[in-house]
Amino acid sequence: MAEQKTGEHDHQDQDQRENDQKEQAAQSAGENFGTRSGEQTAPDNTDIPLDELTLAQALERLDQAEAAAAAHQADILRLHADMQNVRRRAEQDVEKAHKYGQEKLVADLLPVLDNLERALQAVDGDEDEKLRALRQGVELTLKSFLDCLKKFSVNVIDPAGEPFDPQYHQAMGMQESTTAEPDTVIAVMQKGYSLHGRVLRPAMVMVSRAPTEGVDTQA
Repeated sequence: MAEQKTGEHDHQDQDQRENDQKEQAAQSAGENFGTRSGEQTAPDNTDIPLDELTLAQALERLDQAEAAAAAHQADILRLHADMQNVRRRAEQDVEKAHKYGQEKLVADLLPVLDNLERALQAVDGDEDEKLRALRQGVELTLKSFLDCLKKFSVNVIDPAGEPFDPQYHQAMGMQESTTAEPDTVIAVMQKGYSLHGRVLRPAMVMVSRAPTEGVDTQA
């Protein structure tokens, strides 16, 4: 009987030791899991009141706030620069509209000026009294027309005797000349016009070139 009780007591002790080992293993596994979770996700201290923050947590929150402020400041500067560019482009568009808004109208009026000048050439040198009166009337009309256009910065391009400039002149041909420097405008077949410095129509010109050696050429 004593031996039977002793065997039962030993069996109970063994069961108790196995239960203790299982509890220790489970506790150790829980601690390891908590450690791994902490390594993967940093604790969020944004919900912690300021008076309960540690120094490290307060410094971390300060760094986050400074980074956010710097990002917002950069966005504000970028937006300000964009607005300045939009305003500058709008001002340039308005200025161009004021300067060149009448460009098409002036271009359509150029043939009228050409016809007035042709009329003057047609009666040039005629001593008839009626034609002289007509000539004076056409001259006054042309002068008034040009004065009006000049008020709107429309200028005549009449480059006779000037060096050839492809920006303002259109060469219709070249002619040898002994009296003019090479690449000089020696004849204007049609005057040009500009609006605020922008060419509406280039002047059609004849350009001089050096004479061929051994050939006597008159300009």
